[in-house]
Amino acid sequence: MGRPPVLVRALYVSRAVGPQTGTVTAQILAGAQAHNAAHGVTGVLCQGQGLYLQVLEGERAEINRLYGQILQDRRHHDVQMLLFDEVAERRFAGWSMAHVVLPDDAAMLRMPPADFDPYALSGRAVLKLLDDLLAAGHRLAP
Repeated sequence: MGRPPVLVRALYVSRAVGPQTGTVTAQILAGAQAHNAAHGVTGVLCQGQGLYLQVLEGERAEINRLYGQILQDRRHHDVQMLLFDEVAERRFAGWSMAHVVLPDDAAMLRMPPADFDPYALSGRAVLKLLDDLLAAGHRLAP
């Protein structure tokens, strides 16, 4: 009998190349949702302010493989892993890829842009930010 797979959660940030249009976002989401459903990956994509924040959950080998593909994706650059943890359970189990928009009027973004810099924050602080956005009802798509 084999061991159960190791479940991990990865959180990364990147900067968009060009404008974050509805067409680009729809392409990203459609591809992610189809791939993730077939490979046991769950998570959330948060976009806005020229940034992408994404949480991926699944088997360690699958998340590592997927992150390798993400690093090669030319729709964004300056990709940095903020958090990579083994977890006992999924935080976003119901979503093959939920979608959250960073609205201009979100409380944490009313600060000057320099004050909201996920590259300078801890991964746990950014994950809490995503939790707060989801709790505030900013989730757009399952």
